[in-house]
Amino acid sequence: MEELKVRARAKINLALDIKGKRDDGYHEISTIMQSIALYDEITIKKVYKPDYIKLVTNLSWLPTGKKNLVYQAVEYLKETFEIETGIFVNLTKHIPASAGLGGGSADCAATLMGVRDLFKLPISDEELMEISARFGADVPFCIRGGTAHATGVGEVITPLPPLHIPYIVLAKPPIIVSTEDVFKNFKQENVQKPIDVEKVIYYIHQGDLAGVCSNMGNVLESVTESRYPIVGRLKEDMMEKGAIGAMMSGSGSSVFGVFKSKQDAEESLKDIKEKYPDIVDLFITRSI
Repeated sequence: MEELKVRARAKINLALDIKGKRDDGYHEISTIMQSIALYDEITIKKVYKPDYIKLVTNLSWLPTGKKNLVYQAVEYLKETFEIETGIFVNLTKHIPASAGLGGGSADCAATLMGVRDLFKLPISDEELMEISARFGADVPFCIRGGTAHATGVGEVITPLPPLHIPYIVLAKPPIIVSTEDVFKNFKQENVQKPIDVEKVIYYIHQGDLAGVCSNMGNVLESVTESRYPIVGRLKEDMMEKGAIGAMMSGSGSSVFGVFKSKQDAEESLKDIKEKYPDIVDLFITRSI
């Protein structure tokens, strides 16, 4: 096999709580992450040049050197497992950046799995998850995928039963949100509604989507929504069009609404297009 194509799935957070700050400056979190059908496309090819690593993307502004997690993943596996063949990677982005959807982490995870499979490296999924944590807290989840409870800084993954979400309307406003800045400015006293992550987990085990949605919450909205009121407006707009739950994903700025009806989801999409013509990252997707 000379090349391999892989998909890098985006994620949303169905609940996100912060438990405190660690001595190393990072925050302890408790979050429910869910893979969705939106994905980036990655093609990995063997190149018969020993020291060759090349990454190209469809976005002119995206770094393609050592600052990119995909490049770092290739370089790490190539050096660690002494891969003599060169590696070429073509990354086609569809997941919006700076959106709270884990696009960069998903790309890194998919690349790690793709290089492993292309070169038949002796690494199990569990071992790959351990390796992947060096590249970012969300990367281990992106290796696992599905529905999961993440704790620690996000790297401790406990799988949960699959949650079927038939229609998800996803809207990413044209604003740039820094995850580091959002966490830095988070204050527990600004959270208006406590998040009961364990209750969300209970309803996932019951397969009760309405129960999950009625208990969803994200404490980081207290930072991002206060700075960017469009986040709150999008949630309200989705609920008015029939969403059974709406929330910001991660540190933002993406907002998603959960719908049981395809017609309601399409009506919500149409409504957002009319109200916010500058929003170009707008999708109807589903859980994976």
